[in-house]
Amino acid sequence: MNCIFCSIIAGEAEASVVYDDANVLAFMDIRPFTSGHLLVVPKRHASGLSTLDPDDGARIFAVAQKIAAAMRTGPLPIDGVNLHLSDGAVAGQEVFHVHLHVIPRNRGDGFGLRALPRTPNRAILDSTAAVIRGALN
Repeated sequence: MNCIFCSIIAGEAEASVVYDDANVLAFMDIRPFTSGHLLVVPKRHASGLSTLDPDDGARIFAVAQKIAAAMRTGPLPIDGVNLHLSDGAVAGQEVFHVHLHVIPRNRGDGFGLRALPRTPNRAILDSTAAVIRGALN
């Protein structure tokens, strides 16, 4: 497996570590969208959400929440925080080891979702909800 995050977790590649425990590692993104942008990853490899252990998913989110709260109350000038996870190449995933982006935000920083949302009618929303509910069973 050629996984840069696995190399970082194993201590074989450099990283600017923010947080480290038995199950999760958080480190600075080397291509940040904003100053302070970091990644939170499970130490156990999962290429995407379908292979992510639910406990690992809960743990990466809890660590991201803790870091985001620290960012908001710490000395860095931050107005808000985005958490972002891409699952699959079409969703923008480039490294196939689950990772949660923690992106500090400030007014006018230039980062954000740019798609224009649509407003489908209730029948379309209900139909789509039924399809997803069916897939859950």
